[in-house]
Amino acid sequence: MVKRLLKSVREFKKDALLTPFFVVLEVVMEVIIPLIMALLIDKGIDGQDMAAIWKYGIILVLCAMLALVFGAAAGTFAARASTGFARNLRHDMYYNVQNFSFSNIDKFSTGSIVTRLTTDVTNVQNAFQMCTRIAVRCPVMLVFALFMAMKINSRMALVFLAVLPILAIGMGILMKVVGPVFERAFKIYDRMNTVVQENVRGIRVVKTYVREDHETEKFEGVSGMLYRTFSKAQKTMAGVMPLMQFCMYACMLLISWFGARLIVGGSMTTGELTSMFSYAMQILMSLMMVAMVFVMITMAKASAERVAEILDEQPDLHNPANPIHEVKDGAIEFDDVSFSYKGDERKLALKNVNLHIKAGQTVGILGGTGSAKSTLVQLIPRLYDTTHGTVKVGGVDVRDYDIEALRDQVAMVLQKNVLFSGTIKENLRWGDENASDEELERVCRLAQADEFIQQMPDKYDTHIEQGGSNVSGGQKQRLCIARALLKKPKILILDDSTSAVDTKTDALIRKAFAEEIPDTTKIIIAQRVSSVQDADQIVILDGGTVQAVGTHDELLAANTIYQEIYNQQNRKGGEE
Repeated sequence: MVKRLLKSVREFKKDALLTPFFVVLEVVMEVIIPLIMALLIDKGIDGQDMAAIWKYGIILVLCAMLALVFGAAAGTFAARASTGFARNLRHDMYYNVQNFSFSNIDKFSTGSIVTRLTTDVTNVQNAFQMCTRIAVRCPVMLVFALFMAMKINSRMALVFLAVLPILAIGMGILMKVVGPVFERAFKIYDRMNTVVQENVRGIRVVKTYVREDHETEKFEGVSGMLYRTFSKAQKTMAGVMPLMQFCMYACMLLISWFGARLIVGGSMTTGELTSMFSYAMQILMSLMMVAMVFVMITMAKASAERVAEILDEQPDLHNPANPIHEVKDGAIEFDDVSFSYKGDERKLALKNVNLHIKAGQTVGILGGTGSAKSTLVQLIPRLYDTTHGTVKVGGVDVRDYDIEALRDQVAMVLQKNVLFSGTIKENLRWGDENASDEELERVCRLAQADEFIQQMPDKYDTHIEQGGSNVSGGQKQRLCIARALLKKPKILILDDSTSAVDTKTDALIRKAFAEEIPDTTKIIIAQRVSSVQDADQIVILDGGTVQAVGTHDELLAANTIYQEIYNQQNRKGGEE
């Protein structure tokens, strides 16, 4: 996992390597300073030698200045390396998510992906910076300071070795207890992000049903759970600090007691005792910083595993070795196609589907809720792969095409129409980024969208809010149809995408399709019989199987499901 994450360091490798180099130089200067202080006290002050005071005083200032310069350099390189690492990590994660197929995306919630790209990456970034700086500084400082302390008085230095087992036990307990708590906390973060996103995205529904109190209660529940989880972790971590403080003050007291006896006995100078205190502080502070590093690494470990899950997730759909880049025409064939979202043959969404659609035909698909109408059309641009059987476009198995080339020739207007923040022009040019203003207006006239656009204050430069919240459902559907037409596709799929427009507008859109794009294969999923009754073929789906295929007249004469739908809608229309 660590090796996988470190691949994202890339161009910041030099900064990451220079950081510990300057940290070691900084530590060397800091370890020399107490030694110079001891010489200053013993030879200069106690010896009343002004020349020695100047000499060691200047050396002391130089060491302090060098320590400052090396520390600043280490901090600069560490900051540059860690922020660059985090940037690359987010870049790699985001690009991998873009390559996910629908089945990959189904494994992660939106809230979880957002948490991993933000909170988890920040935790990994902090741990990386700590590992390149503090995790290097502490052991080096510990070894150097302990060496100097033993050089001054080896017996007194044994005091530090006595507290090491106590601290090691404390750190072991900390990691064992706190690690699982942080793993739970980040899963709760996912849930909290999901709750917030759902609430903000569906705020109109929340206010319509006056459910603000319910949503607030739901958020407070998740937030409270997160608070309790982190409180438990913080309490455990706080319990380690008294242990650290006890070890520190115990060492200081023992050094004071032994030092006083040695000075009285004449086997230690005042300067040596002073430097011993400095080395004691360096050693004990290093031990405390090691504890902080362990806490950060424990927290970051859970985040790193979650980040690695995104990076290691491999797209289920791949281009073949020698992909075909040209789609001949819009002919579509389903040959004995069965499909399951989870690959479980006992839970098939589609069963033994056989369909043959000629290029340029208009095909309607009718069926009840859950009859797998959307599932069927999602196999055409290879958003999913079939579990059994083959789907062919232009006489070629879709798995033999370059995925981008295939999807570029299949335009889909989904049930959930999505518009992005930006102008109407910018949204339309998702279909063709090089389209002229005249082309934009032409496809909007085909989709019956030009009329309402012209009535807007800024016309085609009108700003669309995120999700298209400032346009109606019918307007959003027509803009999405226009965007799809701009691709000039060989296959156009409308997945119940005229449900929010009136029957007159629906008829005008279908008429425009027939006249303007006769060579494009048009597949219309609809709830209204009137939307598909003029189609070349109408497919009746029920429970994931094809119940019947035929024209309006053929199905009305022979198919009970179609008769029931037709009679229900006509009776309703007659009553109205």
